[in-house]
Amino acid sequence: MKGDYQDLVDEISALLAVPATLENRDFGLIAFGAHDSDSAFDETTLDPVRTRSILTRTSTPAVRAWFEGFGIARATGPVRIPAAPDAGVLRDRICLPVRHRGIVLGYVWLLDSTPGPTQDQLASAMKVTDRIGTLLADEERAGADLSRELRAVLTAERGWQYDMAVAALRAALGGAEADGLHTVVCVTPWAEADAPSSRSLPGAAALCTVPRGAVGAAEQADRAGAAGQHATKGDGPAQEGEGPAPVYGDESAPGALAVLLRLRSGDNLSPALTAANRLRDGAGSRAATAGIATSRRGLADLNTAWLEATSAARAARAQPRLGPVAQWSGIGPYRMLTVLPADPAHDPAVRELLDRSHAELARTAEVFLDHAGQAGRTAAALGIHRQTLYYRLSRVEELTGLDLDEGEDRLLLHMALKTARL
Repeated sequence: MKGDYQDLVDEISALLAVPATLENRDFGLIAFGAHDSDSAFDETTLDPVRTRSILTRTSTPAVRAWFEGFGIARATGPVRIPAAPDAGVLRDRICLPVRHRGIVLGYVWLLDSTPGPTQDQLASAMKVTDRIGTLLADEERAGADLSRELRAVLTAERGWQYDMAVAALRAALGGAEADGLHTVVCVTPWAEADAPSSRSLPGAAALCTVPRGAVGAAEQADRAGAAGQHATKGDGPAQEGEGPAPVYGDESAPGALAVLLRLRSGDNLSPALTAANRLRDGAGSRAATAGIATSRRGLADLNTAWLEATSAARAARAQPRLGPVAQWSGIGPYRMLTVLPADPAHDPAVRELLDRSHAELARTAEVFLDHAGQAGRTAAALGIHRQTLYYRLSRVEELTGLDLDEGEDRLLLHMALKTARL
C-alpha cells in the first residue's frame, strides 16, 4: 500500500482537534484516531455506536440505515447528523464522504461539538479524504487485478515455477507492500465462479478462487489431508451431537476462495477474522468454513500459508467446535492430521471399522479415545451402560486387531478416526 490509513486519520484528528474514524462503504472499520483532550474518552465520546465500531469493527444494519438516511452515500461534502439517543448515537456527527472519481468508497466520522470545526478546517479535512480515496481505489484495483498472480502462486509446483510466480506477484504488489506482514484466508466451498471485489474487504492485497483440482499447494492440501472419497461420503464416524462427517473429498465440489490480507500486527488477527466471517456470508453455502494461516512477512512461504489456511478450514468443517472460522494455531492435533495420507480406510487395521455398517462402533471408539479411555465418562457421554460399552470396544478390537490397552494401538486408531472426519 502506498500510504497509511492510520496516519491519514490521525492527520484529520489533529487538524480538527476531534476524534475521527475511517470506515469503508459497508461501515467496516479501517482506522480510528485518538484525541488528546481530557474529554476524548469520556462516556459521551465513546457512545455505544462508536464503541461498537471500534471493538467489533462494524456497525449494525439499523445504525447504517440511520446514517445513510441523511444522504451520505450521495454527498460530496461534509454532512452533519444529529444525535439519536434511542439508537445509541449520543453525540452529533459530521460525516466526510471519501470518494474517488465520483464513487463513494468510505466515510470519515467526526464527533461534532459547539462551536465545532470551521468551514475552512472541514475543507482542509476533505483534501485529506481525497488522499484516502486514492488509496482505497488503488487497493481495490490491486485486489481485483491480482487474482491471476495469486492463483499462479497457490497452484504452482515447488521449484522454479513457484519462484517465478512469487516474483510476478511481488512485482505486481510492489516491493514495500510485498515485504509487509500478511496472512492468508481460505473460505470453502466457494460457489462463485470468480473472486469477489475487494471493495468491501479492507486490507485485501489480492483475492482469487482456487479450483478443486488445482496443482501445487492446493493439490498438496487435498492429497495430504483430505479423507478421500471413501471416508467423506459417509463412511466416517459422526460424533454425538455433531452430525455426519462432512463431505470434503468430492471432486465435483466447488473450490475455495483465497485472500492475501495485510496485517498491522502479527499478534492481532482480528482483521482476518472479520474478513473471513464476511466472506462466509457471501459464499453461497451455509456449510462454508474458513481458515486463517499464521502471519508472515513477505511472500516466500505463501504456499505454506495457503496449506495452513486450507487445513484450518477443513478442520473447522470436520470438527464443528473449531469453526466455522478456525485459525491454524488453534486446531490442535488437526495441524498434523491434515498432512497424513489421504484415506485412513486404506490402513488394513481400520478398513473394516470405517465401513458405514460399523458407524456406531467407530463412534463409540472415537468417544472412548476422546475421553482418554475412561469408561465411566465415555458411557455417560454415549448414554449407554458400561457393559454395553465394554462389548462394543471388544468388537472394535476384533474388527481392527488392535489392543486398546496399548498406547500405540490407541494412537493409530484415534488418528484414523479423526482423519476420517476430514
